[in-house]
Amino acid sequence: MACLKLQAVTKSYDGKTQVIQPIDLDVADGEFVVMVGPSGCGKSTLLRMVAGLERTTNGDIYIDNERVTNLEPKDRGIAMVFQNYALYPHMNVFDNMAYGLKIRGFGKAQIRERVEDAARILELMPLLQRKPRELSGGQRQRVAMGRAIVREPAVFLFDEPLSNLDAKLRVQMRLELQQLHQRLKTTSLYVTHDQVEAMTLAQRVIVMNKGIAEQIGAPADIYRRPASLFVASFIGSPAMNLWSGRISDDGCRFEIDGDIALALPEPKPQWRGKALTLGVRPEHIQLATSETGGIPLQISTLELLGADNLAHGKWGGQNVIARLSYEHCPAIGSTLWLHLPTSSWHLFDSQSGLRME
Repeated sequence: MACLKLQAVTKSYDGKTQVIQPIDLDVADGEFVVMVGPSGCGKSTLLRMVAGLERTTNGDIYIDNERVTNLEPKDRGIAMVFQNYALYPHMNVFDNMAYGLKIRGFGKAQIRERVEDAARILELMPLLQRKPRELSGGQRQRVAMGRAIVREPAVFLFDEPLSNLDAKLRVQMRLELQQLHQRLKTTSLYVTHDQVEAMTLAQRVIVMNKGIAEQIGAPADIYRRPASLFVASFIGSPAMNLWSGRISDDGCRFEIDGDIALALPEPKPQWRGKALTLGVRPEHIQLATSETGGIPLQISTLELLGADNLAHGKWGGQNVIARLSYEHCPAIGSTLWLHLPTSSWHLFDSQSGLRME
């Protein structure tokens, strides 16, 4: 096992536009870190630089305190699992898992020992003689992971390995990946566009946006204290409610565009007249009444999800989503009275997008 360090790493293809802004990252020995973000945010490019499949423009990469910035992929002590499995169709499971060891000159006995050890971990022993076409999608992905495990790498790299699987199988494979990491404790860097995947797998999450690491932290910290409007809108299912508005001239209220004024937890005279965005997660909105000062919301749509329901409406043209308990099914067109507890508020500068404290 080994630590992984990125030091002021950048990437530019034309020498002008940086597709990866300077990033510093320390992945501890045995840590599982997930990079998450939308397509084109730079997460796969960054992973490929760690793997040696892309050259860095600036900065350095260290694995186990050794500078590997200019080393070839085969010399970095990494193993990579891709989204498309890349299994050899003419080889059986055993030979697919063994191939990398064979070309590195390992002996037959050592190859068999490593392959069978990995197969036992991944429950592939009964499948070792099958060809890839005889396997399910989840089994093929386990073979791809087995091929990485037999190399006994210092660092595992995962590039959206579950994106080709159906929803049910993705849930199963997430659990298997968690169990695999608990067993092997190998340093891992994982890329996904799925924020649920990121939040359930990671010990730490890197939220990427336009080549910038907008926030790095534990999943719970990112959920509770998003550092920017982008992080707030990207992490959470459904996404956080975000309402544009301004601080009143006396610094005591937040005025949502659309004639709704909310008392601030404490006066902020230094913010008088400032354009801000208020965020509240749908699950943190509480039901109230008109008598208790609730804010009315006319229901335009109700999503019945089984475990709970999502009520949709608008305040002054801005979308509102409230998560309700499963037994609460208001009729379309009816009015809910809502309370926004100040302990669940998130305020952001509307211009910079950064969190306000």
